Amino acid sequence: MTSPILVTGGTGTLGGHVVPLLRAAGRDVRVLSRHAREPEEGVAYVTGDLLKDEGVEAAVAGSEIVLHLAGGPKGDDVATRNLVRAASRAGVRHLVYISVIGADTVPLGYFAAKLGAERAVAESGLPWTTLRAAQFHDLVLKVVRTMAKLPVIPAPGGVRMQPVDAREVAARLVELTLGDPAGLVPDLAGPKVYPMAELAHGYLRTQGKRRPTLPLRMPGKAGRAYRAGENLSLEGAALGVRTWEDFLAERVG
Repeated sequence: MTSPILVTGGTGTLGGHVVPLLRAAGRDVRVLSRHAREPEEGVAYVTGDLLKDEGVEAAVAGSEIVLHLAGGPKGDDVATRNLVRAASRAGVRHLVYISVIGADTVPLGYFAAKLGAERAVAESGLPWTTLRAAQFHDLVLKVVRTMAKLPVIPAPGGVRMQPVDAREVAARLVELTLGDPAGLVPDLAGPKVYPMAELAHGYLRTQGKRRPTLPLRMPGKAGRAYRAGENLSLEGAALGVRTWEDFLAERVG
């Protein structure tokens, strides 16, 4: 009998695409969640908290493959180290992690935590695979919906995004999870690069609205990193197919 694949963050945006794909591939799935849930066909839920290191060993026990999707605004490095310890004791044969493009170049706390998590995986002694992806369309939509409520759209000069569809990231992760450990694989980014204001105005057009733009300068080291495109992957990356316009037409058009 094949052991279940443990998926952390299996109830989130990405997990909502990953879990059905794993099931379609014929694999049983165990999802680590902070809240109790009723089992579904081929999907079991275990309660635990990675950041608090609660229930992690029980979740990992008996799983040879772990797909680590769980993440938050802070503490991803701590949560991942807790997972790595449990996975090492359980003899996990493949640990797969989803990170973010710019983890090693953008000087912000979120990216630093992602880099710390990457290092915890790479230094775990376990066979591993890490994929860095761009920001999902879903996250960009949340941001621009907030921006659209303002009378003027802020336009940080030189700040560009390369959003990618979460479904395409999910498909790539499932492919990697069911394959052999591959270390750090090529980034996965969206097919187009957009100034931040263009993303917001694209959303506004779907709502039949217009807003003036206010140019701003993002200060400090983070501003320099974004203006240099450190959050983008322009060479050597795998590119998705669905554009921001495709996503908007499907979701809010």
